[in-house]
Amino acid sequence: MKTKQIHKEMITIGNLHVYCEYVLNNKPPIILIHGFVSSTYTFKHIIPLLAEKFSVVAIDLPGFGRSEKSKKFIYSFKNYAKLIVECLNFFNLNKVTIVGHSMGGQIALYMAKYFPDKLTNLILLSSSGYLEKVKNPLFFGSYLPFSRFFLERYIKRKNVRSSVENVFYNHQLITEELLKEFQIPLMDKDFYISLLRLLRHREGDFTTEQLLEIQVPTLLIWGSEDKVVPVEIGNRLVTDLPNAKLITYEKTGHLLTHERPLKLYNDIVTYTSEK
Repeated sequence: MKTKQIHKEMITIGNLHVYCEYVLNNKPPIILIHGFVSSTYTFKHIIPLLAEKFSVVAIDLPGFGRSEKSKKFIYSFKNYAKLIVECLNFFNLNKVTIVGHSMGGQIALYMAKYFPDKLTNLILLSSSGYLEKVKNPLFFGSYLPFSRFFLERYIKRKNVRSSVENVFYNHQLITEELLKEFQIPLMDKDFYISLLRLLRHREGDFTTEQLLEIQVPTLLIWGSEDKVVPVEIGNRLVTDLPNAKLITYEKTGHLLTHERPLKLYNDIVTYTSEK
């Protein structure tokens, strides 16, 4: 299998500097959205596979990875969805398959609710679900003068390896490169400002009533050993989404893009080819 060239560059979308990895080859487009405190590195093993069948675009969401940590951007799911639409316009893409991992799954659902004409399929990987908006004490606390320093101290107290182990079932797949990638944003002081703004602006996840309104065909894929977003959330989502099916991977954790890239690729290709 010949490896397609993956372009990696900073682009400007909506006055924001956004890091992007993409392969454009006149094949059906697929957009990859990473989760909380993550980046395009989530899709490191699956982008080369997907490029055999799709034009692939993955970005670091503003506030994460190598993208701008803006102090003005409103870090809401709806604004992230609007930014993805601007990304589609930047690359002149339409009728796309959206793949969202973890928090990226909620952003993908916002795409499906507010911009359904842009989508052909929705694929949710261990998607966030049913979380409420932040409580008022934390919301107002985020405006305190030294809140950024408290957040930075709290996060840096956590051991990066133990945090990464929490998203894997098979710890043997954890590499030094992967640990380094997870550490990169922690060294940027503006990263913590972005997190505080996300804390303020993030809407709650969709309710059952809102999910029932989404008609985009949806594939849910979950790791049975997911400790971050348990498979029970997938079982609820597949019931609440009108046009959805669920696949579960045994002996797989939250970061299934690293643990089961080939199986994931095959399931995506099979699902999208049936539509």
